[in-house]
Amino acid sequence: MTISRPVCTLAVAAIIAAACVASIAARPNSPTPVGTWKTVDDRKGDVRSIIKIEETNGELTATVQKTFPRPGEDTDPKCDKCPDEFKDKPIVGLRIMWGLKGQGQDWDGGRVLDPDDGKIYRVKLHLSGDGRTLEVRGYLGFSMFGRTQKWHRVEP
Repeated sequence: MTISRPVCTLAVAAIIAAACVASIAARPNSPTPVGTWKTVDDRKGDVRSIIKIEETNGELTATVQKTFPRPGEDTDPKCDKCPDEFKDKPIVGLRIMWGLKGQGQDWDGGRVLDPDDGKIYRVKLHLSGDGRTLEVRGYLGFSMFGRTQKWHRVEP
C-alpha cells in the first residue's frame, strides 16, 4: 500500500502542529511583577511596607497594603507631603505606582509616588529571572539620575 505525497505531507504538518501546541501548553508561565511585594529601604535596609501590584488593561498599578513604622513613627501614617489628590490620604490603601507598560521582566513609562518626600518620579521595573526580586527605579528626567530599591516577592 502506498500513501500519496499530499496525505503524507498533511500528516507530518498535523504532527508538527500538535507538538508545537503541546510545547506551548507545557511551558510554565513567565513571571510578572503582578503580586505582593515587601519593600526594603535602599538606605537603611529595613522593611517598610507590603505593596500589591495589579495589572489592568495592560498597565501595572501598585497599592500600599501594610506599613512597618520605625520606633517613634505614626502607626497610621498620612501622606502629608504629597501633592493634589494624594495630600493627607492614609498611606495604607494609597495607590503609589501607576501607568507602567511592558511585559515579562521589564516595565516602564509609569510614575511612582514616594510618600516619604511627597514627590512623584518616573519609574521602571526589572524583574529577576526567577520572579522573586523586583528592581524599582525611580528617577527624574533620565534613568541615570535616580534611586533603585529591591523589592522581594511575598509568597502566598
